[in-house]
Amino acid sequence: MFATTRLTTLRFPTTVFLTHSRNLSAKANKIVASAAEAIAGFKGGERVLVGGFGLCGIPENLIAELQKNKQIKDLTVVSNNAGVDDFGLGLLLQTKQIKRMISSYVGENAEFERQYLHGELEVELIPQGTLAERVRAGGAGIPAFFTATAVGTQVQTGGIPIKYSPTAGKGKEPIVVSTPREVRTFNGRDYIMEEAIVGDFSLVKAWKADALGNLMFRGTARNFNAPMAKAGKITVAEVEEIVPIGTLKPDEIHVQGAYVDRVFKGEKFEKRIERLTINDGKGLNVPGKRGSAMSDEGAQRRERIVRRAAKEFKDGMYANLGIGMPMLASNYIPPEMTVHLQSENGILGMGPFPKPGEQDADLINAGKETVTLLPGASVFGSDESFAMIRGGHIDLTILGGMEVSQNGDLANWIIPGKMVKGMGGAMDLVATSGTKVVVTMEHCAKNGKSKILPKCSLPLTGKACIDMIITDLCVFEVDKARGVLKLTELMEGVTLEEVKKSTALNLRFT
Repeated sequence: MFATTRLTTLRFPTTVFLTHSRNLSAKANKIVASAAEAIAGFKGGERVLVGGFGLCGIPENLIAELQKNKQIKDLTVVSNNAGVDDFGLGLLLQTKQIKRMISSYVGENAEFERQYLHGELEVELIPQGTLAERVRAGGAGIPAFFTATAVGTQVQTGGIPIKYSPTAGKGKEPIVVSTPREVRTFNGRDYIMEEAIVGDFSLVKAWKADALGNLMFRGTARNFNAPMAKAGKITVAEVEEIVPIGTLKPDEIHVQGAYVDRVFKGEKFEKRIERLTINDGKGLNVPGKRGSAMSDEGAQRRERIVRRAAKEFKDGMYANLGIGMPMLASNYIPPEMTVHLQSENGILGMGPFPKPGEQDADLINAGKETVTLLPGASVFGSDESFAMIRGGHIDLTILGGMEVSQNGDLANWIIPGKMVKGMGGAMDLVATSGTKVVVTMEHCAKNGKSKILPKCSLPLTGKACIDMIITDLCVFEVDKARGVLKLTELMEGVTLEEVKKSTALNLRFT
């Protein structure tokens, strides 16, 4: 005998669904009238996350507004770099409104480097991929994570100069240095712990936005803007265009309105190009108006290096090419071969430099040079780019070096107290398991001393990370297990004696 169950009809309150023509309340509408209104609440001393890469995708109007308010000072600014001397965050360096920069790259910003080396500015240098992930983690509510990037370097052990004595000048001891990282072993490999970054304010630049705060970026202007937008307690977006709600299709929105607090349309956008590069139509990609003919001796040496480096490309591979000489290797990819070039600022499928007049300020490579995209290419944020690198999805990376040791250690980012470029993405690229790492460099420095040494004298970029060294004299393969170099090739016209004379160690030859 079964019991009879009485069914009860449940009644729910009527739900009202908003249509695409939403009538927003004043609180829900995130549009503000001006940059001045957008930075309301700044008092000075805040930690500010600033989007952009080089000059691409920087919040120009917000930076200019901060510069007008000289009482807003002692800022800690988190940004990949600090623009250039007279534009971008370089303007806030000029007015001494920044107390500390947390960045991966100093680059060619002379005032940034000068203030740092003379004790006027604190600078905390972080590998680019780690910086992107620390910010992404901050926005995702993850307090810390472990990474193989920078294991065995000063990032792990501490001691990287953060502040020099104001009276010290170049070459003096720092008065504030970085602290050591916690180390933990997973599956037989060491990793270091990095803590998340959250800002009091995030200042980002997008292409389009709606009143809900949904953001859409254009080209490589997504870079650090996307993760920065998610990690601020108050996120402000300046945009080129504000569109009606519903104009942006759901799958076109790169940052959702839940992350964004204020939106305004910028008064004007200069969108300056840091390094205009064009295709001269002669088969070579060249910066600016420089001719493609490699006539001087130094240029001819570099051409030999990059031509040999191009032989490391294989059909169908994914490759990352560093700034400068490594990038030139792409000129020698055979036309019948497909190589997918990745740029750490957020490109997969990078093409040649544009033809004159076709350059786009929203389409640059990691060297801040104007580029094009090949059919099938994609663009993405810096956090996604380094997930691709860190996850071992890149087959080959070619980068430059200052020094390489016989066991494959690399140094290429700083001469303490004298020259600071920053590590950029190099520490991430060389720490990736499964990626072949090739260094291209001239065999000797300008003073004639060998750049290939028994042990690097400069702070390391990576430990036992190099697989091959290509110089203007020869090619070495690195036997990392035994800590020796194998000479495998001599450049045309170079003798074995020349290599021995120019190399500061005893070589093992095959």
